[in-house]
Amino acid sequence: MGFGVVGLAAVGLSFLLIVMKPNRTQAQTIQYTHSFGFGASSIALFARVAGGIYTKAADVGADLVGKVEAGIDEDDPHNPAVIADNVGDNVGDVAGMGADLFESYIGSIIGAATLGGEDPKLLAMPMWLAACGLLSSFIGFFFVSTKEKGDGWNTNLTALMFALEKGMYVANVLFLIFAAVIVILLFGPESEEGWKAFVCVVLGLVSGMAIGKGTEFFTSFDYGPTISIKDRARTGPATVIIQGMGVGMVSTILPTLILVGCIVGCNALTGQYGIALAAVGMLGTLAVSLSTDAYGPVADNAGGLAEMAGLGPEVRAKTDSLDALGNTTAAMGKGFAVGSAVLTALSLLAAFKEEVTHSNKSLSFPIWDPIILAGTLMGAMLPFFFAALTMMSVGKAAAEMIQEVRRQFREIKNDKGTTLLQAIQHVTQHGSINEEDDVEPDSDRCVMISTRSSVKEMIAPGLYAVFSPLIVGFLCGPRMLMGLLAGCIGSAAMMAIMMGNAGGAWDNSKKLCEKLKLKKNGSGQGLRCWRHRG
Repeated sequence: MGFGVVGLAAVGLSFLLIVMKPNRTQAQTIQYTHSFGFGASSIALFARVAGGIYTKAADVGADLVGKVEAGIDEDDPHNPAVIADNVGDNVGDVAGMGADLFESYIGSIIGAATLGGEDPKLLAMPMWLAACGLLSSFIGFFFVSTKEKGDGWNTNLTALMFALEKGMYVANVLFLIFAAVIVILLFGPESEEGWKAFVCVVLGLVSGMAIGKGTEFFTSFDYGPTISIKDRARTGPATVIIQGMGVGMVSTILPTLILVGCIVGCNALTGQYGIALAAVGMLGTLAVSLSTDAYGPVADNAGGLAEMAGLGPEVRAKTDSLDALGNTTAAMGKGFAVGSAVLTALSLLAAFKEEVTHSNKSLSFPIWDPIILAGTLMGAMLPFFFAALTMMSVGKAAAEMIQEVRRQFREIKNDKGTTLLQAIQHVTQHGSINEEDDVEPDSDRCVMISTRSSVKEMIAPGLYAVFSPLIVGFLCGPRMLMGLLAGCIGSAAMMAIMMGNAGGAWDNSKKLCEKLKLKKNGSGQGLRCWRHRG
């Protein structure tokens, strides 16, 4: 997945530059590549929204009716929504995240090239960095390995995490070496401008790694924040929700400080171009870092297949431990995506300002301008409205899924007149059921519900996101549009970090409860979650 995303980006941009360069100047050539970036942004928006609605509608429907109401395992084959849930992991967490980071990767290169378009060296540098990042990732890929034996919940997740991180560390070190060589070739070994640009690349790369480690702290069940959510489970679901929201909100502090430090440092070194280079540096080894994000849904689906195939609890224990690691890597991927998106958006915002002021020299954007402040307020509101639309869409689709699963439990019967719910109850009580007495659910119906709902419900948020800046820009002018975009960047970053980390911490706290339930304390009494305490 990682090499596919980066490779397609390299092929697409290279094709555009080769085709357009003979007839146009360098600056104009880069301007035309913005259309390529806009196309990537559009499909990322729809893939992320539709994929998220698809996977969460299936996930909520499968868990609420299957696990909570019927008391069956998470991926029991009697649950009609299980197949839709497993498909949703691919649609939302693989395809959606891939499209999202494809857009950020393209945007970072285009933004940096646009800001340096008048200088051939500055224009070429992000292109060379992207190419060397791909080569570094290819070498780092071969260093991903582990000696863990995989003994279920006793597996050392920290060691497994390091097995994934080894490839990233090697790729990042090689990337910095190649970046230094690029600086020497483009600017010369004595160029102060070149080495300042190199420091900006280093700051971006280090910031991305730091954001990932901070996210790991807030979402891994080896650390206090997720353990605190598990502890709140002793007093009920309400305190779990409250603690999870609190952990998500607190988790915004560290990524924000890291991003602020990166932006201030790069601006002091080389101005807006340095911030754009930091985004390129952060995404330079995307081929490896994106693969760790796809790791989560792969492990999750492996657990689902093990459950549906009846491979036994020891296999499921292994896949669940890998799934818990996948939740952390997925949350790290989301934090990484948010950080890179902020830097990319800032560089594109700077490119927008350069273009607007180039055509109108008298135009300025002072922060105390009431028009800009009004746009900032409106921009800060947009991510909340967007999140509300998507959450209500998920709720609507999940409600339809829940009704369908309940209907199938009541109405689907085998030749002997046994309903699906009766078959589930028999398995729950006796541990197994004869094949001729079993009942097979209609999984295709649930897949159809998720597919139809995701396509239909993504229209409103998608149109709203695309047309809001157009309407504000044409009605109120570039000053209010500048404020709207700036406000949107800040608000959306906080919302994304909070929701991503809270979700990962909630999911891993649930995994931690299941892990503790399988172990015994000194008295022989199992450690249970709130719902399962004896």
